[in-house]
Amino acid sequence: MLETLLGSEDFHTLMKKHTKEVLELLLKRGVNFSILTNIADVSFDPALPMQISQGFKPITMFFLAGYTFESTQIYNGKISFEAGFGSDNFGSLVSLPIEAILQIIIEEIPVFINLSTPPKTVEKLPKESGLKRSMEAFMSNPENQKLVKKS
Repeated sequence: MLETLLGSEDFHTLMKKHTKEVLELLLKRGVNFSILTNIADVSFDPALPMQISQGFKPITMFFLAGYTFESTQIYNGKISFEAGFGSDNFGSLVSLPIEAILQIIIEEIPVFINLSTPPKTVEKLPKESGLKRSMEAFMSNPENQKLVKKS
């Protein structure tokens, strides 16, 4: 039942809308934040050098503050921002679909968690995979691990 809800088009659309609304509110209020996302959903322009990109974990956090925060834009269902990477501060435009944001974090506290799985992905995965992916993303933040009671 839960997997059906999390993978439904209605729930996915609702979560995408809420993600966008939270991002817009934070940008409007000037609140720095982090986003947690699957690195496979992120594009870099120009592409990052291999020595930098190979250091990313499958679930990666981006901190939006300073110039990165100021450069942030939301358009056509995507969020983009300019960021510097590595010791040489290699500049790149980071872009990703809004629905690819798994969490929005302020001061190490998750203020938004997106548990939806895109309906097109759900069709390709066994039923438990959508929930498992969401839970793995949720549990990848050490602060969230404190919220879940172990049996």
